[in-house]
Amino acid sequence: MARADEADRLDPLKAFRERFALPEGVIYLDGNSLGVLPAGLSAHMKDVVEQQWGERLVRGWNDAGWIDLPARVAGKIARLVGAKKDSVAVGDSTTINVFKVLSAALSLRPDRRVILSDRNNFPTDLYVADGLARLLGQGYELKLATADEMEDAIDENVAAVLLTEVDYRTGRRYDMAAMTKHIHDKGALAIWDLCHSAGAFPVHLDAAGADFAIGCGYKYLNGGPGAPAFLYIAERHVAHVAPALSGWMGHQTPFAFTENYTPADGIARMMVGTPPILSMSSLDRALDAFDGVDMALVREKSQQLCDRFIAEVEQRCPELELATPRDHDQRGSQVSFRHPEGYAVMQALIANGVIGDFRAPDILRFGMTPLYLSHADIVTAAEILERVMRERLWDQEIYRKRAKVT
Repeated sequence: MARADEADRLDPLKAFRERFALPEGVIYLDGNSLGVLPAGLSAHMKDVVEQQWGERLVRGWNDAGWIDLPARVAGKIARLVGAKKDSVAVGDSTTINVFKVLSAALSLRPDRRVILSDRNNFPTDLYVADGLARLLGQGYELKLATADEMEDAIDENVAAVLLTEVDYRTGRRYDMAAMTKHIHDKGALAIWDLCHSAGAFPVHLDAAGADFAIGCGYKYLNGGPGAPAFLYIAERHVAHVAPALSGWMGHQTPFAFTENYTPADGIARMMVGTPPILSMSSLDRALDAFDGVDMALVREKSQQLCDRFIAEVEQRCPELELATPRDHDQRGSQVSFRHPEGYAVMQALIANGVIGDFRAPDILRFGMTPLYLSHADIVTAAEILERVMRERLWDQEIYRKRAKVT
């Protein structure tokens, strides 16, 4: 492995760091939880608030193009997830979009009653799936399996398989193409959660044959806290989907204000309510940070950063247990370690200028965001973590007190 300074000198992505407003004195390894502020976004939002809203008022829907903003943002995201732009819709939260695509998938397999998901999936996906099954009744149920059990768990009763491509705790990554093919071979539909994929590495929804997908805008896409989420429906399915959440913005002619609902042509039928223009504008500008970015290079650097961090931490902190796969093909863009006092360790690390996060019960989680992280950052972060562990800086009551957000 090349020295950090040499790797940074040769880094083809180093110039993109200037596209982000990074705070001084902080090494940020939590872009897989909340992305950083893109450079210029503050000025853009000032214009949106003071000029587009403040001066144009309701005229902004037409004069400032607000009504077309969701479709414009969807086109930018589509490129990052390997989808046709007319197969992605942006709006609502990830949770609501899980409900929308899962209900759509079940409507396409009416003779099957089982939703299958990973036992270790992010809780909101499981909560929504269980809630939808209870809402529908009629024998619908959610069944769970581990990643190792997943293929064998798909039988003739499974209508849809809801999986997160990258495990939010460990960073373990499914082979989307292979798993989707297996799901299809069993007659079921594949739904992929891309919250820890989109913007982190190349995603190929169309090429993998995925049926549906959802993802958020505030992690690797840097859209800001609570940024709008997105959904994907394969082109072959769109015309056959009748939205369970049939809101006015998904109507074929929303401003005709007709009594009965007629779904819009294409992916627009998955829209529900009025777009959140302020947060949508933030996400729109944030996505410009990916202009001209080769996502294959992002993936290559991501794995270099992961490898370097693993090597540095294992050498310096033998008491930490690696939870992330070493195999590049089996991991996303994060590195996780286990420690019984993981929460306190992370709080001490944050207090010393390295921001990662903690996931129960014992995971210290570090996101690798190649557009603004350097190899030198990774080495320095490992050095600080070493000091936190060696000097037991974490062993203080102040670091054990749990905040509302961990």
